[in-house]
Amino acid sequence: MAIGWLSGFTIDASICVDQSLREKGNIMRNNSAIVYFFNFVWTVAFSAILVGQEPTKVDSQQVRFERFAKTMSGSKLVGHFTIAGQGNKDLASEEYHIHEVKKMDEGDYWMIMARIKYGDHDVTVPMPLEVKWAGNTPVITLDEVEIPLMGKFSSRVVIDGNKYAGTWSHGDVGGHLFGEIVPNKADEKKPTEKADKQ
Repeated sequence: MAIGWLSGFTIDASICVDQSLREKGNIMRNNSAIVYFFNFVWTVAFSAILVGQEPTKVDSQQVRFERFAKTMSGSKLVGHFTIAGQGNKDLASEEYHIHEVKKMDEGDYWMIMARIKYGDHDVTVPMPLEVKWAGNTPVITLDEVEIPLMGKFSSRVVIDGNKYAGTWSHGDVGGHLFGEIVPNKADEKKPTEKADKQ
């Protein structure tokens, strides 16, 4: 009698355990289905967003070159520069008078005729400089370029519309630079002055 009762209890316990396992399995399958469903929905939605976005239009090389030459020729870059480690109070001023900018045949080089006022220096020099492009944005690039009477400089200067900003280094010294690009009134007057002399 006792043995029969015990065997009956064992069978009932086995049935309960089996039902519990089946229920847990159903729950896990249901949870997996829910996860897969949300992953599918997210993938479809994200793909739709990407498809709906238009890629940034990059103008042709000729258009970019003409715009850069027009922006820079006869312009003046007026701004400030910082020296790393010396704080940002009483920023030093700088001016770059760009008389003419022309694309050279060699690689990414441009001939830039510029008057540079940097600290106590004031020189006018022709400089063959590289101009790289980030989409439609020109980046004037100097890597240990020798500037007469001033020494070797490295720099990255981004031209964004009528603004410029970048970094510079000269030996162990370096920092940031930034400012605006404005018309050089002196260059604008040159044709009129020549006509008056004639």
